[in-house]
Amino acid sequence: MSQEEKIKVGISTGDLNGIGGEIILKLFEDHRILDFCTPIIFASIKTFSFLKKHFKSNINFNSINKVEQAQQGKVNIVNVWNEDVKIEFGTEDFKIGEYAIKSFVAATKALKNSKIDILITAPINKHNIQSEKFNFPGHTDYLNQELEGNSLMFMVTETLKVGLLTDHVPVKDITSSITEELIESKIDTIYNTLIKDFGIQKPKIAVLGINPHTGDNGVIGKEDDTILKPALIKIREQGKLVFGPYSADSFFGSNNYKQFDAVVAAYHDQGLIPFKTLSFGQGVNFTAGLNRIRTSPDHGTAYEIAGKGVADINSFKEALFTGIKIFKNRRMHKQWSTNPLIKQSKKI
Repeated sequence: MSQEEKIKVGISTGDLNGIGGEIILKLFEDHRILDFCTPIIFASIKTFSFLKKHFKSNINFNSINKVEQAQQGKVNIVNVWNEDVKIEFGTEDFKIGEYAIKSFVAATKALKNSKIDILITAPINKHNIQSEKFNFPGHTDYLNQELEGNSLMFMVTETLKVGLLTDHVPVKDITSSITEELIESKIDTIYNTLIKDFGIQKPKIAVLGINPHTGDNGVIGKEDDTILKPALIKIREQGKLVFGPYSADSFFGSNNYKQFDAVVAAYHDQGLIPFKTLSFGQGVNFTAGLNRIRTSPDHGTAYEIAGKGVADINSFKEALFTGIKIFKNRRMHKQWSTNPLIKQSKKI
């Protein structure tokens, strides 16, 4: 890959008392990564000098004050703050939460203004980021406000992709949140992202039921019959290969998921428990449906091992390369869409 083609990857630090700093350092200690991208970390050279010393890293940084100053072949750090930050690994700290959001907001602004090509977010603590200035359940909701499109949490690996109708919604509010319009919108987003972002031309999508045993004909809830099934009929009439609803309790254990390109779950734990059981440490959280690309690892801050140097970087590495792959797929899809001769030559 020539220098002109290298993708600019923005990275937000996440919770500095967690494992975010460690996995960022470990990833870019492998200098081969710089052959694929130009990393730009939104933080502070002082903060990362402390992390470098703590973890005995041999990495060298290029300290800059503007994204435009980033150099290819180097690990760049944009100085979002200049003061010293007191890091106490494994501790929840609202001040540390403020720095996580400073990093994330600055990186999002760069993404929005096309100064970086993709954004990788290290894990945050959803509790200590809350403030008068930032009142969002997490990354996804803020990105949905700042970027174009309708965001959707899409958990992905090479062999399993799970989308959610509702994400960070209390269990008591799930059924009232699911409407025919929501179902159609979310499935449409998943369908289009499978085509544009993952290069699957005719996606097959499975949909899980809302209630146990998809309601057993109304015995265990009526939402599957009155809301979900009518919505799926409408979607099928549009020519989309959408199947279900399937009973969630046996769907993954029977390996039925392997017959589909994506699975749609009604709510957070219905989709993420099986996903993380099957893929933990290799999965990626991709915010689908937006005009910009953001990915993150499938784990949290891991306070219990923070600062010990034992964090696994595999999911973070997968988040990086998944983001790069999606960027290239979108670029190729745009070329195909604007130049039909490319499609024709591809078929030949």
